[in-house]
Amino acid sequence: MKKYDIFRAYIWLVDTIRRAPNGITLAELNERWVDTDMSGGQPMLRNTFLRHKAAIEQMFGLYIECDLHNDYRYYIGNEHVLHGDSVQNWLLQTLTVSNVVSESMNMQERILIESVNCDSEVLQQLVEAMRQCRAVYIEYQPYQAAEVHCYTMEPYCLKLSRQRWYLLARRTDGQMRVLALDRIKRLKPTGRRFTIDPYFDAADYFSECFGVVTGDGTPPQRIVVRAYGREQFAMRDLPLHHTQRLLAETDDHTDFELTLRPTDDLKAHLLSRGRWLKVLSPQWLTDEIRRLHLEAAE
Repeated sequence: MKKYDIFRAYIWLVDTIRRAPNGITLAELNERWVDTDMSGGQPMLRNTFLRHKAAIEQMFGLYIECDLHNDYRYYIGNEHVLHGDSVQNWLLQTLTVSNVVSESMNMQERILIESVNCDSEVLQQLVEAMRQCRAVYIEYQPYQAAEVHCYTMEPYCLKLSRQRWYLLARRTDGQMRVLALDRIKRLKPTGRRFTIDPYFDAADYFSECFGVVTGDGTPPQRIVVRAYGREQFAMRDLPLHHTQRLLAETDDHTDFELTLRPTDDLKAHLLSRGRWLKVLSPQWLTDEIRRLHLEAAE
């Protein structure tokens, strides 16, 4: 089997095992395996499966365990990492979709996707700099800026948000800054190493944010919105924030509560939903959204 096909087999195994609610035996795996184009109609030998299992653990940090007391059924031992915004979850979903699409190339004109605007070389350099705790020199041009800004920064984390990659980095003055990777004009690793703050938690840093805008110091606030029509069902399936919870529902609308920073990107989202999403509180945010709607109408 070619290396590409072996990698596809890893993804298929993880996806198939995680979809089995009560685990799956090797025999049941093989019943599904022989139906794929990767198998060539041949079952997966036990030794091959064990090699794949070890490779998956090393490559993705996923542990395929065997329940000896339940007909030797296999399951993902640390499935919790496949939920939320973890790297493993994003990677598995992306590669699983890639597997599905690659098996359907004869229908490529009927499968439409969105691209992520990012220079892969810049992304790779930043990942390597983060791994080595090495500062980077960056030439950056923000939107609506005629001049290119130059920084030497310590890369702390990368975040994917709405089809764009962002870098969170510490400047020489100690301030944290978020940069869009597609606005980086030049990047070069430096010889200066840094020690990352041992108490830094990337998920916690953005936990109060709607996206990547960290705000102007405004503290998180309790925000209540009322969704109408299809918007109320969309918000149930795709929560705006991890703090979202349902307050009340009627035949006409559903009220949701969120606790986060009311930054510009959140306001933009609220505006984009038009009449289907109404801000109930706080009053100042209700007034602000109303003002922005009126300004747009003019």
